[in-house]
Amino acid sequence: MKSWALPDIETPGGSRSPVVLHSGNEGRAVLIGLEAGQELGEHQVKESLFLVVLKGHVRIESRGEALEAGPGTLATFEPDERHSVSTDNGARILLLLSPWPGAGHYRAEEKAADAQARR
Repeated sequence: MKSWALPDIETPGGSRSPVVLHSGNEGRAVLIGLEAGQELGEHQVKESLFLVVLKGHVRIESRGEALEAGPGTLATFEPDERHSVSTDNGARILLLLSPWPGAGHYRAEEKAADAQARR
């Protein structure tokens, strides 16, 4: 068993310093501290994504919908679902991505491998 005391883990630099807690074929766990006014601009990932708000409040936007989310909120996203996360006063979030890496995550490497296989 492995465990982490999430409130005790430092995330200096906010969104510029995500902390990868675990990474394996089954999934990846990433802790992100967002400083006041920071955001994870609109983006998507190739994996299924579970976002848990641990501290503070965030605004999550996806598919034209917005959610004001506080501690204890869990939001899920399908692979390739575009979304953004922002905070006015700071927050701490946990991201769980599964599986890791998702199909197409390393597009350039996959294209190179496909090209090599065709030779």
